[in-house]
Amino acid sequence: DGRWRPPEELGAKDVEWYLTGLATRRRVSASSQNQALNALVFLYRDVMGQDLGRFDAVRAKRGRRLPSVLSSAEVIAVLEAMDGPYRLLAEVMYGGGLRVSEACGLRVKDVELERKKITVRAGKGEKDRSVMLPAASVEGMGRQLKRSRRLWERDVAAGFAGATPPEGAGAGPRVRQKIGGWGWQYVFGAARRCRDVQGAEYRHHVHEKVVQRKVAEAGRRAVPGRKVTCHTLRHSFATHLLETGTDIRSIQKLLGHAKLETTMIYTHVMEEAGKGVLGVVSPLDRRLAAAG
Repeated sequence: DGRWRPPEELGAKDVEWYLTGLATRRRVSASSQNQALNALVFLYRDVMGQDLGRFDAVRAKRGRRLPSVLSSAEVIAVLEAMDGPYRLLAEVMYGGGLRVSEACGLRVKDVELERKKITVRAGKGEKDRSVMLPAASVEGMGRQLKRSRRLWERDVAAGFAGATPPEGAGAGPRVRQKIGGWGWQYVFGAARRCRDVQGAEYRHHVHEKVVQRKVAEAGRRAVPGRKVTCHTLRHSFATHLLETGTDIRSIQKLLGHAKLETTMIYTHVMEEAGKGVLGVVSPLDRRLAAAG
């Protein structure tokens, strides 16, 4: 109502009205609204000892930034700055559009060399999907599978339990028998085994942070001044497919996006990376080209 009142006279409805006003009337960013929310919660809970309870304010919309994308030449330069299983992981992320967690978590049964196919199990949204295994990576993947099998055979000979079970699968006898088989081993197994709460030793996959660090280091060497992450490779995969004429629905399926709107962001990236901004050539460039 515009009148100043001390905070102890206000409650959840007043806080809700204030936060909604920030989003609808003052058009603040999502981060500014969150900062105000955190400050109010701290004031009431930690300073005044008062529980605000539940309230449902209109949330400010987050600004959407275009993802960073490398050119094809830059991607190749990053890959050439890597070697061993980490290069293969980067090839799989770029060549099939996988997230780093999906690439690290690949199991042997999900890689089909002859069909050049990878099955991503329970990706984001808990849905399986099929993506391509690049022909250029088939030979390297074959070598990696042989290394993984030798590691598994040593674990079996030493009496260890095999790969870590899928999340939520439990640890019963049938599960332990299944994950002890060759097909359930990780393609990119960790160098060291880990223990569960019962003390059983398993072989988990290579840690995602290690892969992220390797990709970032290769990016700094190959394309100085550009920030390169594992997700940059996935963004580049989608954009390069779009640039070569792949329809947006197919790209959505390959990326595992639930909504087409999520995939549509790459059309804006392609426009920015194409001929001029939004596909428009500057009049200065046209003038100079005509003069030349």
